[in-house]
Amino acid sequence: MEQLTVLILGAGWTSTFLIPLLTTSSTPFAATTTTGRTVSGVPTIRFKFDPANTPEEELRSAIAALPAAKYVLITFPLTGNGPSKTLIEMYNSTHQSHSSSASQKARFIQLGSTGIWGAGRTTAAADKERVERELAEKRGGDPWVNRHSPINEANPRVIAEKELLELGGCVLNLSGLWGGERKPVNWIGRVAATKEAIKGKTSLHMIHGEDIARAVVKIVTNEEDKWENGGGKGERWMLTDGFVYDWWALLAGWAEGEDGEVREQGRWVRELMEEEGVRALPRGMEMLGRCYDSREFWRVWGLVPLRAGVLNE
Repeated sequence: MEQLTVLILGAGWTSTFLIPLLTTSSTPFAATTTTGRTVSGVPTIRFKFDPANTPEEELRSAIAALPAAKYVLITFPLTGNGPSKTLIEMYNSTHQSHSSSASQKARFIQLGSTGIWGAGRTTAAADKERVERELAEKRGGDPWVNRHSPINEANPRVIAEKELLELGGCVLNLSGLWGGERKPVNWIGRVAATKEAIKGKTSLHMIHGEDIARAVVKIVTNEEDKWENGGGKGERWMLTDGFVYDWWALLAGWAEGEDGEVREQGRWVRELMEEEGVRALPRGMEMLGRCYDSREFWRVWGLVPLRAGVLNE
C-alpha cells in the first residue's frame, strides 16, 4: 500500500474540520476511531491505544495493522512517562518498509492544550492558586505568555508531551476550541452561573476548528520541509486566533437572551464594573491574568487565522 501523507489517530471534533480539508486538497489520509464509525462521510479504522491495559504483543499487532503514513496526528491526550515512546517506537518498528532510515521515519504531531501554561484542569483545586502564582513569578509578573514561557511541569500531559518532543515529535497546544456545535455563547450557564463566578473570570483564548485544520494541513503538506528546520521536529507551538478575549466583555455582548430579555449575566457584569471601578470593556491586559502571544506559529508557517474575533457565530 502506498504511504499516506497523514494518519489521524482519534478522529473526533477536530477531524470534522480536518477531514473535509484533507479531502478537498487531495491529501492522502486515513483516520481511526475506537468504534470504526464514519466521520465527515469517511469510514475510519477501528483502533484504541490503551497501553496500560493491552498486552504488548496485542498492542504491537494493532499498531502494525495501521496504514503507513509520513505524519501521524495524535488527537487524544497521552499522559505520563511511556505512552509517547511506546506509540512512536512500535509504529516505526512495524512500518520499517516505509521508514528504512531515520530521516524517513514517521513524524508525530500531538494536539495538546494551552492549559499547560497555567494550573490546568489536572491540578487539585487546593493547589491551583499556588501553581498560578509560581508560574507568574517565573514570568517575572509579565501577563504575556508565549510558547517559550514556563509551563506546569507536574501536568501529566506535559510529561508525555516532553517525551514526544525528545523523540523528535511536534506538539500543537490549542487554546479554547470552537466552531460547529461548539459555540461559546452556549457556555454561559456553565461558566457564569453566578455573579461571584463572573467576578473571577479574566481572559479567554480561542481557536476555530477550521484554523486548526489549516495549521495541520500546512505542516503535513509543506514542500520546504520546515519540519527539519525549526518548524516541527522537537517544537512546541501555541495556537490561538491572536485575540485575548475578556470574559466580562463577552458576557456583556451576550446580554440579550434568546427570549429577547436581558440575561442575568449581563446585569451582573454591569454591577461588577461599578464595584470594581472598571470604566469600559474590555479590561486592560494587566487585569486579565494570562495573555497568550501565539504570533510565532502563524509567522513561521506563513498562515493567518481566518476565524478570529467572531465568537458570536
